[in-house]
Order: sequence, then structure tokens, then C-alpha cells
Amino acid sequence: MLSEFRDFIARGNVMDMAVGIIVGAAFTAIVTSLVGDLINPVIALFTGGVDFSGWFYTLDGSSHASLAAAQEAGAPVFAIGRFVMAVINFVIVAFVVFGLVKLVNRIKDRALREEEPMPEQPAAPSEIELLIEIRDALKAR
Repeated sequence: MLSEFRDFIARGNVMDMAVGIIVGAAFTAIVTSLVGDLINPVIALFTGGVDFSGWFYTLDGSSHASLAAAQEAGAPVFAIGRFVMAVINFVIVAFVVFGLVKLVNRIKDRALREEEPMPEQPAAPSEIELLIEIRDALKAR
């Protein structure tokens, strides 16, 4: 059983998946920082710092100063603002990931084109072959 487990782990698929998960986690941190630290502040500059996360409704009709206060009081809360912010962040992250994937694919395509060997030119006939053709052409006259 131990040897089967070792063979399973040593297979390329499992190792590729593990590397993909680790790189994906690191990439997630990069994209999250890009969106949170660089893109969202620019968007906030243009929208006047609008933050929808404080937009909520209490389902029991009670009134609270903030979402945190309503949740602390144990009121059932419909936090629509958090959902709106999650959708906005998703769209931004999806667009950033799309742009990064497009950039990586362009770089990869360029590298593949550079690696492609030049099409092989047909070999030119040797001098002897040319002389034989000329001789045969003269004989045919």
C-alpha cells in the first residue's frame, strides 16, 4: 500500500496539480493586492469613494446605525451592499486576470514563434546533377 501511494504521488499529474495550486495561491495574493491596493483606490477617486458595503436592510424592521451594529444586536440582516461590492470586485478581478492571461499567452506565442525552426529549403541540385541535366537536354535536341 505504501508503494502504491509513493507511485501515486510520483506521477506527473499529482505533482503538476500541486505546483498549480501553490502558484495559484501566490497568484491570488498578487491579483488581490493589485485590485485592492492599486485599482480600487483609482476607482474610488472617480466615484467619490462610494462604498456599498454599508448598504443593508434589517429583516425585522429594527433600526441600527451600521451593519456591524445590526449584526451585533443579532438582527437578521440583508447585507445587499456586501454582495454588490463582491460583484464589483469579482468583475475587476476577472478583468485583471483576463488581461494577465492574455499578456502571458501573447508572450508564450511569441516565444513559440521564435523557437520554430525555419522551414527546410529543398536542397539545390549539385553541380554534377546540373551538368547531367544540361547534357540530357542537349542530347534531346
